[in-house]
This record gives sequence, structure tokens and C-alpha cells, in this order.
Amino acid sequence: MRLPAWLAQHLAALRALLVLTVVLGLAYPLLLVGVGKIPGLAGPVLIGQSFADADGNPVPKYFQSRPSVAGYDPTSTGASNLGPEDVVDTPDRQSLLTQVCARSLAVGRLEGVDGSRPYCTGDGVGAVLEVFRRDGLTGPITRVVAVNGPAFVSTYQGVPVEAGPAAVSGGVITPIRGDAPANPAVPADAVTASGSGLDPHISPEYAALQVPRVAAERGLPEERVRELIAGHTTGRALGFLGEPGVDVLGLNRALDGLAQARALDGE
Repeated sequence: MRLPAWLAQHLAALRALLVLTVVLGLAYPLLLVGVGKIPGLAGPVLIGQSFADADGNPVPKYFQSRPSVAGYDPTSTGASNLGPEDVVDTPDRQSLLTQVCARSLAVGRLEGVDGSRPYCTGDGVGAVLEVFRRDGLTGPITRVVAVNGPAFVSTYQGVPVEAGPAAVSGGVITPIRGDAPANPAVPADAVTASGSGLDPHISPEYAALQVPRVAAERGLPEERVRELIAGHTTGRALGFLGEPGVDVLGLNRALDGLAQARALDGE
């Protein structure tokens, strides 16, 4: 007996629903879980990854990604919304300047280079003074306070510098240049997060800085590591948009693959 057209259509829709539920609701998720169980690094290629241990310390054998204010969590993507004028620490948070200073020192220690930076103290804090003048913005200086903590210079234009923060506001916020090199050894993308907080690439300069550490940890010639970097470096879009970038996840996967191949060869 032939079914009514309306019933046949409903049965066909039900069959399609059941098939799609099994394929997309069960088989596909289970397949992805299985892939995730494969030994080695895994992760979405368009999202930055953390290569740190359980305590948040960088794993030395891996190239490190740029910082992420989103914690490398795609559900929390976003920027800090802090700009270059954000130089004064508060009880609730560090200024962008101090964050950059602290990150630069940490990267410098990890890579064995000078992590000092302009407008940063030797302790990795924003080198900022609040300068008070007799007539507000003019007149002789009456008081100077190191707003982000301990005084990093003894005097400023002949006036003793007090440890901060100042009890009252009204002074002129004045970053101090210091004696750090004009061109820091630690690149900018090593100490600043991207707008999304999930950038999967680093600059070739930051990758080059990490070569000696990774090569030593892996027991590889530095030239071989540089070859892998070149193979995972993308150029400017359309030849002129943006900057070249190094795919950190792909590079670290390649390093792990090379290590596995060497282990199989008995090296």
C-alpha cells in the first residue's frame, strides 16, 4: 500500500534526522576524540597554544607562543584594551608597561639574553615618576614619587625621589627612559599579546631568539632548527599585507616528529 505523500515526507525527514544524528552527533565527535588521543602535540592551527607545564613554566624543548590575555582559551578571546598610556600600577592590577617589563625580563632569563627594556626598572617594573610642581604644571619641582613602588633613581632634577605610590594625585606622570638599549634583545611580540589573545604565530625574530635553547634541549644543530623555522614561516598576505609569521604549533609538531624519527632510527 502506498503511503500518503505527507507521511512519506515525514518519514524521510525522520530518517535523515537519525542518520545525521549518528554521523554528526556521535561518529564525528568520537573521531575527534580519537585523534586527540594520538601521542604528540595537537590543537587547532588557527589558535595560539600554551607550551608550558602544569605550573605555567615554559617547557624548554618547545618554541613559546606570544603572551595571551585570553589564556589561550578561544571562548575568552579578546584584548586587554590597555594602551601605551597605561603606565601606572594600581592595587588591583599591573599597568601594561609593568606587564611588558616583567615579561621581557622573564624571556631574557629563559633565552639567556639581556631582558632590559626602555622605561623599565631593573626589577621589571614600569619606570615612572609622578612629578609635583609648585604651580601645578609649572614652577619649581617640590616633590617626586616613584609611582610603581620602590624608588629606582635617587633624585630627579635635584629633588629626592620617594618610594610610591603617592598619597595624593595631581603630579605629572613622567616615564623615565633609563639606560636600557634602544633596541631590546627581546622582540615586541614576545612581551605583548595580540588583539584576539589567540595569535598562533610569532615573528621570525622571536623564533630566532629561541633557537639556541630549543636546539640545545633537542640535541639538534641550530642550523637544522632554523631550517624547520623557514619551513613554517608564512610571508605577507598578497606579498605586501601584514608581516611574516612563524606557525608555532606546526613548528613544535615538526620538532616532535623529528625526535620520533630519530628515536626509531636508534640515534
